[in-house]
Amino acid sequence: MSYDYDLFVIGAGPGGLAAAKRSAQYGATVAIAEQAQAGGGCVNRGCIPKKLMVYAAAFARLNQDATAYGWSGSERQFDWQRFVSARNQEIERLQQVQVQALAAAGVEFIHDRAQFVDAHTLAVGKRTITADKILLAVGGKPIKPEIQGIEHALTSNEMFNLTALPQKIAILGGGYIGIEFASILRGFGCDVTLMNHETCILSGFDADLAAAVHRGLVDRGIQILCNTTMSAIAPVSEGFCLSLKGACVETLTVDAVLAATGRAPQLDGLNLDKADVKADKKAIAVDDDSRTNQPHIFAVGDCTNRLQLTPVARAEGKAFADTTFGKLSRSVNYDYVPSAVCSYPEAASVGMTEAKAREQYGDMVRCYQTELQPLFYSLTDRSAQSLIKLVVDGTTDRVLGIHMVGDHAAEIIQGLTVSLQMGVTKQALDQTIGIHPSSAEELFSLT
Repeated sequence: MSYDYDLFVIGAGPGGLAAAKRSAQYGATVAIAEQAQAGGGCVNRGCIPKKLMVYAAAFARLNQDATAYGWSGSERQFDWQRFVSARNQEIERLQQVQVQALAAAGVEFIHDRAQFVDAHTLAVGKRTITADKILLAVGGKPIKPEIQGIEHALTSNEMFNLTALPQKIAILGGGYIGIEFASILRGFGCDVTLMNHETCILSGFDADLAAAVHRGLVDRGIQILCNTTMSAIAPVSEGFCLSLKGACVETLTVDAVLAATGRAPQLDGLNLDKADVKADKKAIAVDDDSRTNQPHIFAVGDCTNRLQLTPVARAEGKAFADTTFGKLSRSVNYDYVPSAVCSYPEAASVGMTEAKAREQYGDMVRCYQTELQPLFYSLTDRSAQSLIKLVVDGTTDRVLGIHMVGDHAAEIIQGLTVSLQMGVTKQALDQTIGIHPSSAEELFSLT
């Protein structure tokens, strides 16, 4: 049977874009459909605009530090609307870059919604399209908890559409999204209260890393309420009145509420049942080759039951193309995926946490860590402590995990990921000569 395309991709986010372009390089005829904007959540409602907000918020702190280094001048004022305009202009540019890259690769871009008619047929706008193979790369969406009045809460999507900064905001959720927005908004001068139903923030990260971030945020004036959540949100003349429950039982009045309580696969409207594609816990179930229960239908990225990170989606998309059209039989290794929290203080991690390592290696785990004040802060009136921690298998001396809190943590940890994958030992790190003066050199002298 002949088809319109060798491959049809639904979703032009990192995973879909990577798969489409690489599959076309192997000679496949490829089309990709996107009902929103090219680039997916990362470019339009996530990583990129959020990181630009991180940069914008940091200038307030850097302007203060500049005085300690001899700089003087009139106090600068932040213009939210001017920043938003510049940020949106950059996002639009990136959208066009993605569309142009698809065209250069010979991939047809269809700006419309796609849904299954049957296992090989899709309704794309007013067109009916058939494909030999279909890749789902539709990403995820923010979710809200079931709380009375939750319709008044914003999600991370709406945070990029704010017309003005709130004076007071409450954030529900102590994961990396809640932490990052808390840090950003505090940098802009907002009064921030963050609450989390768990005993600590950043669940899943190393406990010492999470504690260091917690201390840093509190030092900046962010109120963090653990073992606490909202029971109701009610509009009032001053904004919204929140009823809290758990460890902190009181009411709180704020201008805005952000629900940062997780994300779920964006499967609405795909008509998966018409293709008999099975979903596991509302995510698309796939095997090591990103194949669903249908042998010709695949899925990558946040719509699956694997790691929800942009670089992971991109790697999955490339591995799919290599295996399916390049005949290279390649899969993704999830053991050493680095991750970062783009807050101030910044945090990054790769490999096992101490808790995970002890589950697997027991009492043979050895941990080495230090806290230091980077040289930059020696002239300022701020005390900013950095944390560096190694988790090591005491039997083999192999490093199992590396964790850091402090300036440039993401860049430092990212550079160490290859070493971890290659099985670097604590002894090898001890014998390495670092760059002085730098924070990263402390990795090579931990005792």
